[in-house]
Amino acid sequence: MAEKRVGTSGWLYPPWRGTFYPKGLVRRRELEYLSRRVNTVEINGSFYSLQRPERYRGWFEQTPEDFVFAVKGGRFITHLKRLRDCEVPLANFFASGVLALGEKLGPMLWQLPPRLEFDPDRLTEFFGLLPRNTKEAAKLARRHDGKLKGEPHTEAGRNRPVRHALEVRHPSFDTDECRKLLRDNGIALVVADSAGTWPQLEAVTSDLMYVRLHGDEELYASGYPKSALKKWAAKVEHWAGKQHQDVFVYFDNDIKVKAPGDAMTLAELVGTGPEGVR
Repeated sequence: MAEKRVGTSGWLYPPWRGTFYPKGLVRRRELEYLSRRVNTVEINGSFYSLQRPERYRGWFEQTPEDFVFAVKGGRFITHLKRLRDCEVPLANFFASGVLALGEKLGPMLWQLPPRLEFDPDRLTEFFGLLPRNTKEAAKLARRHDGKLKGEPHTEAGRNRPVRHALEVRHPSFDTDECRKLLRDNGIALVVADSAGTWPQLEAVTSDLMYVRLHGDEELYASGYPKSALKKWAAKVEHWAGKQHQDVFVYFDNDIKVKAPGDAMTLAELVGTGPEGVR
């Protein structure tokens, strides 16, 4: 059966404390608390800087056995290098501890900057560097340089697939050529709802549908009313049911503490999530 997972993008947000998180809950237990209410979360600290293996191990230990993490690729790769000459930066990224998530490692997210236009040669070169399983990821990780913050983690563990999703923000990606390139490389095209800020593309380009919900009417801030969540639930059921796609949905409307509640409601609507909170 197709997998359906719903969660939030990140979990370390001061406004959530005392609202979603109970008053007095220590910061180190916030992921533990969230992971008992949703069945996945998107790690976004990895976008801003290389993490350490001990952090990934800690996140693994704090979450239930059937929990899954998506990992957001580093902005050094997507925004500074702009996908060019990325072999060593990719090696550093995978050596920073990503593989320490083991069985809980889910899809990798690569978010492009809004001004980066569709360039098939650039994308083809980048896609060719991406590891497609943990064995390939470990091999790539061993090519790291000295820029890591801690000891590298380059062990593959049990060999498992590594899937990738691309979030685009420039209208030039809305072409048949782009969709074909993604399909040929097995890369998911992220469905991004951004209150009209960036294009919302919904093409099926791999066996994964990766959805990011940034805000219904106001970017990063507004919540989704029940009527909107029902529409998204219908999309999830269609992708997972009729098209047999694994569907991962992440709410990124965190500013006004809407993300966790919206995630829990959508999870209930599609019949997924941890036991006891469905």
